[in-house]
Amino acid sequence: MLAPRELGTVLVTGGASGLGAAVVDAVLASGGKVGVLDRVAPAADVPHVEVDLSDSTAAAAAVEELVRRVGEPTAVVTAAGTDACGRLVDVDPATWEKVVAVNLFGTVAVVRAAIPYLAKVRGTVVTVASTLALRGMSDATAYSASKFAVRGFSHALAAELAGSVGVTCLVPGGMRTAFFDGRTEQYRPGPDADLNDPRATAGAVLTALRQPVGSEIRELLVMASGESSWP
Repeated sequence: MLAPRELGTVLVTGGASGLGAAVVDAVLASGGKVGVLDRVAPAADVPHVEVDLSDSTAAAAAVEELVRRVGEPTAVVTAAGTDACGRLVDVDPATWEKVVAVNLFGTVAVVRAAIPYLAKVRGTVVTVASTLALRGMSDATAYSASKFAVRGFSHALAAELAGSVGVTCLVPGGMRTAFFDGRTEQYRPGPDADLNDPRATAGAVLTALRQPVGSEIRELLVMASGESSWP
């Protein structure tokens, strides 16, 4: 049986909250090192750079700054994400486009900046899509568009980097995080919604990161047993 890969230095976008924070905790608990890119500082005492990931130039510069602080990465997890609920005609265009900028362009900018480092060690990229990358939902055009794009980007990147950098596209269902905070009642999960614990989803991320060199989990669907957004 092949031994799992040891965790090295993992850069996590969105590592100050939600799934990103759960990934940070999981990596640290497993003996790895972590660097965080987020709009705010993480609770965990880890190297971090505060950055608006909707700005691709700033995102790439933040990766280089974080590498100087924490060292060259062996993996990147792009957990940062945002949403703008509402019918297309009712969502301000700038707000709609900000969702795509954070979820897609921020992901691409961070991954692009990290590839030269990851290629040295045949490292791993874990992008974070959504079950709304598998099916569209009313009043979620920006989020669905961005997450469909993240999934397509991940598939193409896996083909492009085959043999040099592993690429896993994580497809999570809803989780018990602050992601739904601040929404009007119609866009919040109901009291009986079955949402996954982000720590469980983070455990799946570790499984992808620990694959032996030459083995990759290309796509990983993780959700609560009663999740309604799939299939």
